[in-house]
Amino acid sequence: MPSLLRTLSYHLDSTLLAQLTLSTALLLILLVFPLLSVVYVASQYNPLLLFSDPTYVSTRPHGTLYTVYSGTFRGREVTVFRLLGVSFGAILNSLLIASITTVAASVIGTIVALVLARYSFPGKTAFRVLATLPLLQTPFINSFVIKKLFDWKDGLISWLLSDVAGLPFRVGIDSLAGVAVAQIMTFFPIVYLNVYASMMNIDPSLEEQAENLGAKGFKLFRSVTLPLSLPGLAAGSALVFIFSLEDVAAPIVFNEHRLISYQIFTRFVEATTGQLSPAAASLALLLLLLALTVFTGIRKYVTLKRYAMLSRGGRWKPRVRKLGLLGLSAVYLGLLPLLLFAGFPQIGVFVYAFSERWSGPLPEGLTLGHLSKISVDPLVSRAVYNSLLYSFSALALILLLGVSAPYVIARAKIKGLELLDLLVTSPVAIPGLVLAVGYFYFFTTFFKYTILDPIAYGPSLLIILAYSIRRLPFTARAVFAGLQQVHVALEEASMNLGAGRFRTLVSVVLPLIGLNVLSGSLVSFVYCMSETSTSVTLGGLGGIGETHRAPITYIMMDNLNRIGGPHIVASLGVILISLQLATITLVNVVLKQRYAYIGV
Repeated sequence: MPSLLRTLSYHLDSTLLAQLTLSTALLLILLVFPLLSVVYVASQYNPLLLFSDPTYVSTRPHGTLYTVYSGTFRGREVTVFRLLGVSFGAILNSLLIASITTVAASVIGTIVALVLARYSFPGKTAFRVLATLPLLQTPFINSFVIKKLFDWKDGLISWLLSDVAGLPFRVGIDSLAGVAVAQIMTFFPIVYLNVYASMMNIDPSLEEQAENLGAKGFKLFRSVTLPLSLPGLAAGSALVFIFSLEDVAAPIVFNEHRLISYQIFTRFVEATTGQLSPAAASLALLLLLLALTVFTGIRKYVTLKRYAMLSRGGRWKPRVRKLGLLGLSAVYLGLLPLLLFAGFPQIGVFVYAFSERWSGPLPEGLTLGHLSKISVDPLVSRAVYNSLLYSFSALALILLLGVSAPYVIARAKIKGLELLDLLVTSPVAIPGLVLAVGYFYFFTTFFKYTILDPIAYGPSLLIILAYSIRRLPFTARAVFAGLQQVHVALEEASMNLGAGRFRTLVSVVLPLIGLNVLSGSLVSFVYCMSETSTSVTLGGLGGIGETHRAPITYIMMDNLNRIGGPHIVASLGVILISLQLATITLVNVVLKQRYAYIGV
């Protein structure tokens, strides 16, 4: 240990050493130790019990994939087709749905990316906006709209088919199938954005050479374009798989308890003892292992391949072709309806928020009363206040870590900083449910009866700390990108003139990367406001009253099944969407930091 300290002090000045120490200590306390706590609690529970319990793993399917039956509905003879999904236990169900979601989202995202990256047609900008519309986070209410859309009784699709078109059948999607559909509609833009970025970075001369050798159409795409786009496709697919595994909103909306995320959520705290369930910790550990395995596995697969592109220097112009009549027909009659359909949940949020009621297939009336209830209802207004307080407080810690850690990584010349870089960016791949379980056990055990104990003093501080770690990568990535553009010679010149490292950081570096810091912190703040998994688990520990500690997303979940509750949830969703749109505009249009909002 003394030799290590001497080595560090030789290669690092006092500012870099303080930043390294602070960043490492905070990441250990707020990330590593809570995750190790999950491992410790899970070790007290025989993991083989999970795989021997048919609740979690079953070789014999339960339920039915779909049902078809005929009957009289509203005075007409109709045939009802409902897609439900077969259950193989929570673990296998989660893996199956994550796989289906990933494959479907990858196919849709790649097709959308190919069309928007390689072809020119009127209205292309509007298509790009529609393709990213599902990324606007509206926890719970977007899945609720999807559920209503596919309801066989009063759903919009059944109404159009049966009541408007006069066809003698109605369709519905629910249960496990409903969760899969909701996740596909929500997550496919992640693949699209990553694949689109990869396609735009392909040297056009490579595709031109392939065409000269006879590769055209699908063969060109299969042999050249797609292989060179694999880094984006792999990254997007990995994130979709992880997000599907940890998604708790869709299972709650569809009341689908046969999934890992829902099992962790319902077994988070045993109500009678206030102790963490070892079974929940085991499921959380399994979820963590699955997420990290997929993330590192796909990352290794991509890095083992070569994607180098040779060019003569300078910037190239991506290959864009004009579509013919057949292509335009496919885009406007195929792709456009698909994108409109995928964006319907976000549109439905506004419909719910501004309609008096929406009990049938169509909304009725127009009102601003639901939005006004946000300030009138003390439970809802308190949740808005809590989320703002938590998000701003978390932002302070995010800025401290998000500037210190990337600066050390970019400027310090010592080995092992790759591990610090991994810790800073790893929260992207760590499910929030796992982090919530780790926080609960770690802080209730080692900080019992202190202000960090959520049982004794409420969950406020834990939520702030969880937000700061969960959304740290957005700011850290933006700051690191800015540091890559600041030549170290500028700092050396400042220090040669007598300024110390800290003064150079404050007076030279931060002003140069100010836009990166601002854009990254704005994105982190917005994602803190809409954080779901840690909010719905930790947020309910303090109880619900007029002075409750729960954030917006917990109250959204709490109001979902109450009479008139979806309209309140949608109103809160409108607030979140407005914040996100304002941030997108500011970051991408005003600050010109186009990479910051994506965060993937």
